[in-house]
Amino acid sequence: MPLQYLIVFADVHHEFRLPELSSVAELHGFTATLPLNPEDRDPTRPYMVVELEQEEHALILARRCILVKSIYEFYGQGSSYEELHAATRASRARWERFILDTSFRFIVTAHNHKIPQSRQRDVVESFSYMALLGKIDMKSPDILFGCFEEYSSRNGMLRSKHEGDGRFQQVYFGRLLVEGTARQLIATYDVKKRAYYGNTSMEAEISLLMANQTLSAPGKLVYDPFMGTGSMAYTTSHFGALVFGSDIDGRQMRGKGKVPGVIRAARQYGTESRVLDLCTFDVTHNPLRCGSLFDAIVTDPPYGVRAGAKRLGRKKELSEEQLKTMMEFRNSPRADDQPYIPPTKPYELSHLATDLVLLARHLLKPRGRLVFFLPTVTDEYEELDIRSMLCEGMEVVANSLQDFGSWGRRLVTIRKTTDREYPRPSFEPEEAEAAHVPAHKDFREKYFQGFKKETDPPAGEDSSRTWHENNDVQRYKAVAEL
Repeated sequence: MPLQYLIVFADVHHEFRLPELSSVAELHGFTATLPLNPEDRDPTRPYMVVELEQEEHALILARRCILVKSIYEFYGQGSSYEELHAATRASRARWERFILDTSFRFIVTAHNHKIPQSRQRDVVESFSYMALLGKIDMKSPDILFGCFEEYSSRNGMLRSKHEGDGRFQQVYFGRLLVEGTARQLIATYDVKKRAYYGNTSMEAEISLLMANQTLSAPGKLVYDPFMGTGSMAYTTSHFGALVFGSDIDGRQMRGKGKVPGVIRAARQYGTESRVLDLCTFDVTHNPLRCGSLFDAIVTDPPYGVRAGAKRLGRKKELSEEQLKTMMEFRNSPRADDQPYIPPTKPYELSHLATDLVLLARHLLKPRGRLVFFLPTVTDEYEELDIRSMLCEGMEVVANSLQDFGSWGRRLVTIRKTTDREYPRPSFEPEEAEAAHVPAHKDFREKYFQGFKKETDPPAGEDSSRTWHENNDVQRYKAVAEL
């Protein structure tokens, strides 16, 4: 029979919580059943009651989910303490084994509020009907009971210290089962402590969330087609996966030392042996000669803010005379023995995203996952932006927003749903005009224009809006520097 557990989430990345829970559960072969009431499974709320078949499943979630702070054996909840106590009495079978000789401690806390100590004592005393006979131990108790009050957000409102005390939305009660340990990895993989990183390196917390979306585990093979400084290699290999990476610019992966920078950083984390190889090539001219190779593809494609995406080719076609001269140059010996460096051209983001899905369908094993970030303009985004990228045999598993104000980036997880073999993509843009223009098309240009619309008033008519939009851009630039 399924048992209920109370999950206490870290107060960050709300939209990433449920996809991470379901991904970790899928990886380990069990189901975390969410509440039936839509309000109770709202991912922005700090507490959630889920059903699990075994207690071991709760321990797995706490060890692997980056956004789980702690998990409690659930005893009851209510919109008032009368309802909470009625529910707790009804679940006596779950806690009566602790009555006789178990040392204990109570904590009473709240989200978006600070409870005065006097009322915390009153709350603890209100559980006297449990008749616990064990010793009260404030330092190292055998068990810890937690009572959690949930208040609505009052950001930006002026109020006294304990104003609104007791007017909570819901209150929850349970016994601490396990503290989340995965969040400690954020400090371990902190970019600032890394042996090798660059200005486009993904922050540790997001890298770990992406790794969970790939279902990384021992025996899995993961590919990053835009490897850069290798942020995704470290977190996916931490969970046991073998990693292969490529980039059109090998300098990003190599760095300046004799040992490639990505390898040096992997060595720092003890996962060097799991980085199979690093290759320099254009993903649209890749040397991979067969499909169904990888369990997951994970990447943060460059979208032109700090580094632009490139592919082989020229911005303008050469004349016959220029082409002839170039071929003579390529075929002639050079005294400095320098290799020929082919020209590159910009890779527009909407084309890149569509090509990435086609590439994933070719290279992924059945049920393999493609996990990538897609920047988008907040006011222009539609769900069709993601659906229009899909092709036969691919489906969206999750789509979570990291909001920066005027724009955001979406962590998109797409799964291969077929075992059919698909041909290698041609990566040639379609001649026909697309029926839908996604918000991420020409994102670079929109970003540096401050996301102004054609209908925006001239300078001076509404300077406040322009200031806020530019401030959003500057705010993300500051985050990206970290």
